[in-house]
Amino acid sequence: MGGISKFTRWRTATAERVGRADRDLLVLTIGMTAIVMFVNTGGNIMPQVVRSLAGIGLPPDRLLSTAFLLNIALVIFGWRRYRDLAEEVAERSRAEERARELAETDPLTGCLNRRSIAPATEALIAASSERGELVAFIMIDIDNFKRINDANGHGVGDLVLQECARRIEELLPERGLLARLGGDEFACVVPFHAGMAERIDEFAERITGAVARPVPHGEQTIEVTVSVGVARSDGACDPERPVDAAELLHMADVAMYQAKKAGKNRFFWFERPMESELRFRSELETAMRAGIRKGEFVPYYEQQIDLESGTISGFEMLARWQSPRFGLVGPEAFIPIAEDIGVIGELSERLIAEALRDAQGWDPRLTLAVNISPVQLRDPWFAQKLLKLLIEARFPPSRLEIEVTESCLQENIGLVRSLITSLKNQGVRISLDDFGSGYSSLAQLRTLPFDRIKIDRSFVTAIPGNRDSATIVEAINSLGEGLGLPITAEGVKNKAVVEALKQIGSFTAQGYLYGRPEPAAMMRKRLSALDLLCDEPAAAAQEATVPLSGAA
Repeated sequence: MGGISKFTRWRTATAERVGRADRDLLVLTIGMTAIVMFVNTGGNIMPQVVRSLAGIGLPPDRLLSTAFLLNIALVIFGWRRYRDLAEEVAERSRAEERARELAETDPLTGCLNRRSIAPATEALIAASSERGELVAFIMIDIDNFKRINDANGHGVGDLVLQECARRIEELLPERGLLARLGGDEFACVVPFHAGMAERIDEFAERITGAVARPVPHGEQTIEVTVSVGVARSDGACDPERPVDAAELLHMADVAMYQAKKAGKNRFFWFERPMESELRFRSELETAMRAGIRKGEFVPYYEQQIDLESGTISGFEMLARWQSPRFGLVGPEAFIPIAEDIGVIGELSERLIAEALRDAQGWDPRLTLAVNISPVQLRDPWFAQKLLKLLIEARFPPSRLEIEVTESCLQENIGLVRSLITSLKNQGVRISLDDFGSGYSSLAQLRTLPFDRIKIDRSFVTAIPGNRDSATIVEAINSLGEGLGLPITAEGVKNKAVVEALKQIGSFTAQGYLYGRPEPAAMMRKRLSALDLLCDEPAAAAQEATVPLSGAA
């Protein structure tokens, strides 16, 4: 139907243009005829009119007079049609020019767009080659732009894009090109002499410095940084392999990804090995998506030990990927990727659901702790999703402990407070993970309803030989006692650390001293040997008979 209507519109427009051209030709013919007749008739009638006005001779011939007046009307009509036609042509030319501008430029920033940058780059490459120059294609991506949009609204996001474009354009050399490729991506194309690549280094540094200045908005300022990737038209220093605009864009994009990976707010030149790494990353992403569907991601469990009694108090669930291709993969490798590609929520929910089923068979005194990604805490429906999993598993909320990293508190404290309060109202316990490594303030500890503090392992492992670390742990212990919060020490790897912790205070500990994380089957054997399994798994769910209401 779309093809038929498009053809119909084209046929109608064509018919209108043909009809308009026929009418214009007819009017032009009539006008020219009228002018010829006006000249001939006027030559005959005008002398008669003059003599008649002078009182000499007979009045002018009525037929010739009527024809003469008709000729005047036709000439006026032809002139008006000519003027209208000229205005129509001018208007059509302006519309075509406007359409061309819309097709080639970005309406928000006035830069070139993705469609027009390729031919413009090809033309610049050709012109620069004649001058003995190369071309650098510079990809620029605004860091964390989605967060800027989410926190401040799309109007502020547009303001940031316009200001970034203006700042980059101010630095652009005379023959340089600037385009907005879409979203938060820009591209510069700059000619340079082959032996002076350092000029491009300086240009890229000026871009990162100029864009990194705060963008004012009312009474607040928006902090902005960019990651930059640079590629050159001789094919990454390979004179035998010149590249076109499309490949230049691809190479600059690969280099920009490396800048992102290295910490953002910096620039990288493209190098061939980067392509292999990016290809591996793409394969890893594909394998992860398939692995989630196939159930290759499984929960492992790390013991938590009460140092006073020496007994198991619970387990922390840690994710592992049992990949047929890559082997057993730890969370430090796949969690950042899962967050980047937007599957962390699905992955986490699957693992939590499985862990809740495993924990149903434990002794009711044992707790289950799970880590939550900062990405999940930006989901306003996260509390409802978690409560739904608890209801489906008939697992007591009081035995579940959600671990929130300290860095999460800086992203959206209002939403985090709402989610924490919602979960607390349902009986779920909340712990502040990796305490001491982030920037949480005492005010946040006081106002947010945490149930536990977990000391970052970097302080715990260094206690025996590092007085500074021991002092920090002592201070955190005093803080916990003052706030009435129990403390867990992560990273306990030897008995010296245990003795040091016992001298400081009362702790729950976890670490390799008590064994490495284990899959569910091995962990059940350990609990069975300690008589810490329920005879009837359903008995563990009796505490969950109280109905759970919706999140507040």
